[in-house]
Amino acid sequence: MATTVRRAVLTLPAAPLGPENPLPGLRPLDEQHVVDERTRAALPRDMARQVGHAPLRTLLPVRVLDGYGRERAPADLDTIVIENDRLRATVLPGLGGRVHSLFHKPTGRELLYRNPVLQPADFALNGAWFSGGLEWNIGATGHTTLSCAPLHAAIVPAPDGGDMVRLWEWERLRDLPFQVDLWLPADSDFLYVGVRIRNPHERTVPTYWWSNIAVPEDERTRVLAPADEAWHFGYERSLRRVPVPVSGGVDRTYPLRGEYPADYFYEVAEESRKWIASLDAEGRGLVQTSTDTLSGRKLFLWGSGRGGRRWQQWLTEPGTPGYAEIQAGLARTQLEHVPLEAGAEFSWLEAYGPLAAGPAAVHGEDWTAARAEAEARLEEALPRARVDAAYEAWRPYADHEPGDPLATGSGWGALEVLRAGFKLPGTPFGEETLGEQQEPWRELLRSGTFPSPDGAASPPGPSLVAQHWRDMLETAPADPLTEYHLGVAQWHAGDVAQAVRSWERGLQAASSRWPLLRCLAVADLDAGNAGRAADHYAEAFDDLCRERGDGEAWSAATAALGREAIAALLGAGRAGAARAVWAELPDDLRGSGRFRLVEAQLLVAEGDRAGARALFDAGFEVPDLREGAQVLGEVWARAGDDPLPDAYDYRMRPAAE
Repeated sequence: MATTVRRAVLTLPAAPLGPENPLPGLRPLDEQHVVDERTRAALPRDMARQVGHAPLRTLLPVRVLDGYGRERAPADLDTIVIENDRLRATVLPGLGGRVHSLFHKPTGRELLYRNPVLQPADFALNGAWFSGGLEWNIGATGHTTLSCAPLHAAIVPAPDGGDMVRLWEWERLRDLPFQVDLWLPADSDFLYVGVRIRNPHERTVPTYWWSNIAVPEDERTRVLAPADEAWHFGYERSLRRVPVPVSGGVDRTYPLRGEYPADYFYEVAEESRKWIASLDAEGRGLVQTSTDTLSGRKLFLWGSGRGGRRWQQWLTEPGTPGYAEIQAGLARTQLEHVPLEAGAEFSWLEAYGPLAAGPAAVHGEDWTAARAEAEARLEEALPRARVDAAYEAWRPYADHEPGDPLATGSGWGALEVLRAGFKLPGTPFGEETLGEQQEPWRELLRSGTFPSPDGAASPPGPSLVAQHWRDMLETAPADPLTEYHLGVAQWHAGDVAQAVRSWERGLQAASSRWPLLRCLAVADLDAGNAGRAADHYAEAFDDLCRERGDGEAWSAATAALGREAIAALLGAGRAGAARAVWAELPDDLRGSGRFRLVEAQLLVAEGDRAGARALFDAGFEVPDLREGAQVLGEVWARAGDDPLPDAYDYRMRPAAE
């Protein structure tokens, strides 16, 4: 059959994403992939430089997604299906462009780990993320903020004369447009993926990319890559060089032989072909290869321990097989950000398809022979020269303008193009995509004034923080809402003193005080002033309770500010004031899993260990438990002396660490 592209609908049990958190992300969510200065000092010079290059200080201008739950119902998801007589790729344009499935027809094999449910969990830089498939991680260390966001999608001509699906968006953490082009040449066993990241600015921008492939795992799954050493990163936040395949007496290329979750970033020689494969007991599975720009390769494993198994169950449903991740990136490790110079771009080509290698060699004790066997079979199936030629053939097509849209992303790219007049052939960001969230900023651009909200009061909309928007806010009439957004932009720029002054000026005339007070509370915490932070949080929550109306946005604001306020008050030793905030929360919030944990923390602080233990015994789930979080075990230990039950064991590192 000829290669076809069509729309389709996939029905999955899904937990709704819920509303955005309206509180600005003045600080990043806890990111596990960080190392201390001593560790960094021992790294190779180029790696150390990139590890220390431009880490995130905030999540701005992106908003946190933490409004989801654990109750799933059948949901219809729009998909784009790319198909020839050998492969069928199913793409989710409304969820980060995730390739949900890659099915090889001749063997009847699903090459990816295909999650049977859509269950958001707190793994992305901004919260909501889900497991499975093939995802495109851009922005900064961690899972992209676009994990659960819509991308633009359309059909463009492919290099072989067929159709190609283009996905594109504006990545907002780094202010960079990017595109992902997917096509299946006729009779090909490999999905081709052309990726381009452009820097349209007049400054160098830190850049990050890792293609993340979830693959099925069992006890005989082995991951192979062209390396004899790797950088091991564990959730105790250490980075060290280890031999491949055996480290600590265990062959770490078998994901289930390790006990705890871990990353292995392979040391791939500069001259080596870039590839990674996950193969089963029969030597069959998926291989990923690319042109040399995408030089990094990684294995992530959950391990066989109780915590890793619990996380896998958390991300899907009982009885579902486990998975590991094989990945490919722009640097040796995911802790690094690579400078992209003004006006420059990174581009490369990836290929994904089946691999069949001799099982005796693949699973033999001779690692060199195992690697050689896999690489030889890859060369037969898809020669390195063909990948390089496909990249060269694709490059002229990267600028082709898309045809009729298959899906629509956000309006943020259109706003930036409208502001700066960027010329970005192949990735149009049309004004028709501008929406409600962009409108106040469009008005600021047009008139120099940030508009006050019309009608009923509501929580402030998203802030923009890039220098050009900050400059416009500084010259706009200084009403309280403008001062609020200006302070957020100044905070993002690292000008903490000016941010505090802007928020304090805004308070003088503000009828809605709680957004400004909350920002001041975060600044107090950042400065180590727990007492003043507690004062500001308590006042902010009281003001929110006086002002709040009905609707999803107000419920989200109440939940978010309530949790932050209680945590700050407990941190300042004010259990009584924290209990007062708790008493003002709506009943449905207090009964949710998120706030059951908060209640247990309150009870422990009040000295009621038995009451806290009773909450655990009754059972609860915290939908947005953060990746690597130890909080359940910590609160349990304060509530009693018994071993942590399986249901609450999400530990991703040894207890002694």
